[in-house]
Amino acid sequence: MAKIGVGVVGCGGMGAALAHGLAGLESAQVVAAYDEAPEKAQELAAKHGGKACGSLDALVGDKEVGAVVVASPQFAHAAATVAAARAGKHVFCEKPMAVTLEDCDAMIAACRKSRVKLMIGQVCRYHAVHGKVREMVKSGEFGRPICMTVHRLGGQWGGAYAQPWRLQREGCGGTLLEINAHEIDFMRWVCGDVEAVYAAGGLYVDKRLDYPDLTLVTLHFASGAKGLLHAGQVSTIGGYGGRVDCERGALTFPAIWGADAGIHVCKAGEKASFIPASELKVEEPVRHELRDFMECIIAGTEPPVPGSEGRANVEVGVAAYQSIECGETVPLPL
Repeated sequence: MAKIGVGVVGCGGMGAALAHGLAGLESAQVVAAYDEAPEKAQELAAKHGGKACGSLDALVGDKEVGAVVVASPQFAHAAATVAAARAGKHVFCEKPMAVTLEDCDAMIAACRKSRVKLMIGQVCRYHAVHGKVREMVKSGEFGRPICMTVHRLGGQWGGAYAQPWRLQREGCGGTLLEINAHEIDFMRWVCGDVEAVYAAGGLYVDKRLDYPDLTLVTLHFASGAKGLLHAGQVSTIGGYGGRVDCERGALTFPAIWGADAGIHVCKAGEKASFIPASELKVEEPVRHELRDFMECIIAGTEPPVPGSEGRANVEVGVAAYQSIECGETVPLPL
């Protein structure tokens, strides 16, 4: 099988993880890397047998590059994606797709105009518990979903997360986009489109931020179901879990990752059971999403997480920020 040459834009932790995922595929080969810190690009390129490029234009203009993986800081996603699309390269862009809807629209338009693929890295769709919850709800065995709640909590930013651009909403999109694009996507993936958002929150602990470090987001789904996302960086005891209550049963997942991860399942009138996450065998998630990206290029099919899905997640996050500011429910579309 001929390998598709891939250029990696942004060679920090996420770029390195994506390059590692690509290295496990028969269909891809990292051939180029670019980062504003040249030493990072040189390190990643050397590890994977590619070349370090001195500019974004040099990378997207390289004839060996057929696809571009964008793992730069969130505020730079749009510029890299548009440049790659204009050069005729397919694009895999890390979540969040962008920090504004205007940037999302520019990315989608550029890729559509050049007839290249655009996939967004909502990798939680490939994790075991997320995928199994969605599979069971969509099976119809439990009836229509009525309510879904998810919490993802941690402490204030430290270490690499204390970089100046991560402390500004215009740089990272705030916690709701940088982190909770995953949870917004998960809830939409299970319950469908969102037609209105109400949110409450504020800045309580980490005064370096210019965005809320605590948010409670109510999602009104077009199906009639309701959702609640409890997210933030104010908790000394973190956690990641949730539940889905349906017409004829419920699923709870108090821990999505870790030793106690799994799903408690109970149909109406039956005894509850537990599915340990360790019994849910899935391909390594980052490699799997990149495999799907490469396969959609080869087959000429729609990416499993197209730009429209990434944009929808950003829209919910932006609406939540607007709701916090105005104190009212915000209808979608914006």
